[in-house]
Amino acid sequence: MARPLRIQFENAYYHVTCRGNARQEIFLNDADYARFLRLLERSSDIYQVDIIAYVLMMNHFHLLLKTPLANLQEFMRHFNISYTSYYNRSHQKTGHLYQGRYKSFLIDADHHLQEVSRYIHLNPVRVKGKSNLNVDEKRKYLKQYLWSTYPGYISTRARESFVCVNNVLGYFGGNTSQGKRKYERFVEEGLSKEVENPLERGKGHGVVGSIEFMERIKQRFLSAPVQSRELPAVRKILGQVEPEKIIRVTCKEMGVTREDLLKRGSGGIARGFLMELLYRYGGMNQREIGELMGIDYSAVSVSRKRFDIFQKKDKSLLKQVEKIKTQLSQG
Repeated sequence: MARPLRIQFENAYYHVTCRGNARQEIFLNDADYARFLRLLERSSDIYQVDIIAYVLMMNHFHLLLKTPLANLQEFMRHFNISYTSYYNRSHQKTGHLYQGRYKSFLIDADHHLQEVSRYIHLNPVRVKGKSNLNVDEKRKYLKQYLWSTYPGYISTRARESFVCVNNVLGYFGGNTSQGKRKYERFVEEGLSKEVENPLERGKGHGVVGSIEFMERIKQRFLSAPVQSRELPAVRKILGQVEPEKIIRVTCKEMGVTREDLLKRGSGGIARGFLMELLYRYGGMNQREIGELMGIDYSAVSVSRKRFDIFQKKDKSLLKQVEKIKTQLSQG
């Protein structure tokens, strides 16, 4: 079976996992776990990758990442080599530590980021010896598990400084007491009832997303011949236009001020168009757009749909839209 295509673009989200070669343990003691995290922090700093969530198990690990610079492969190559070198040196071993290449799923943040983070954080109680615990025992174990970002999601004191919790907690009210409690309840739903594994949606093709997201990825990456994917014109994808440039061009062409464009309750059609541009070309998800424009992330989706309907009815607006898109594509 062919491996899923490695799709990279700026501000993309990924679930990444690696398993020990022949299912061997990749952590033999606490020092290994601790060094893994220090190397993860160092690599994320070098490659400017956002670490959103992780869990380290005895023979594998899971990461949830965001790549502002579209460099997942470079980051993972550096990080995996760094930890393998440490492990072999510390335990007098040679050869491969991991079972083949890392596995990755491209994640539609607007629809599945929360579920993927929950899947990662529930891992410690899904293994043999823990899955038969009662709900209270599982809850206690998760909160005390040292090698996971979950304790830091529900308690600031337990949080690693390099972990970016806002990407997920933003869907629950932010990095506040209320937001952390809501996220805790969300995760604990998976202790008392069976919840869907979101990664099942990506088997075979490596993309976990809505129909709209899947169609965007298909059009931008899978419709072109493989040999063309490296051409600069083909690589004009989401996230390659600075949001500030999008705002500036939209203001100029739509005849509105920045203040009106970003102010809730004003801006009209231009405001809906800006949301669409930021989503498609600015590398921002709907939650991030909502924070910028002072509305709930669900309202961003509604505004984008309304704008799409309106532009299809107004040919003059459609021409204006194409003019702005042309300016953005010119760099």
